[in-house]
Amino acid sequence: MNRAHLDWPFFDPAHGELAASVDAFAAAAVAPAGFAERHPTSSDVDAACRSWVRGLADAGLLRYCVPAVFGGALEKLDSRAICVVRESLAYHDGLADFAFAMQGLGSGAITLAGSKAQRARWLPKVAAGEAIAAFALSEPDAGSDVAAMTTRATSDARGWILDGCKTWISNGGIADFYTVFARTGGDGSAGRRSGSPGSWVSFACGSRPRWRSRGYGS
Repeated sequence: MNRAHLDWPFFDPAHGELAASVDAFAAAAVAPAGFAERHPTSSDVDAACRSWVRGLADAGLLRYCVPAVFGGALEKLDSRAICVVRESLAYHDGLADFAFAMQGLGSGAITLAGSKAQRARWLPKVAAGEAIAAFALSEPDAGSDVAAMTTRATSDARGWILDGCKTWISNGGIADFYTVFARTGGDGSAGRRSGSPGSWVSFACGSRPRWRSRGYGS
């Protein structure tokens, strides 16, 4: 892999060291056979994804997905470090990159805007590989167009009620918690809150949630 770009002023020497360590880890972890040979069935892919999360945690790489106060490697999330890790993992195995990316993507909303209780509950587990994160944004009729999504979140005395349908949920079925994007305002761009066409709710649930039913998140 050509890593000449790591010499750009945009990167620090630490990023080059990180790239080398991730490359060594991934090269040792990946078998010489191709992806199809390593993961011939969907159940194998699920097992492999869990295995990658465990391995990434043992290597300390998932610590780049959360801030240091919750067990992270750095004081704040560093997009450059995340990109370096993903580039190195993807070079060796797409599923390894996916497993890493989803830990960060599925927990990122909690890092940025979650409650203290949510952060304390989930972020240390994300970094330690003890909880697999899922990301539920896309919908059957809206795809990944956030402004067109129809899933709604309404609050009551018990918390938030989610009402809608999600599809193509990354890590769906194997995750320990789901970050669900849901609308709290009107339709289209009228549903904006805090500059986004909608708002998210972190919905902690079992491994196979029924997205068409209502449930209480925390």
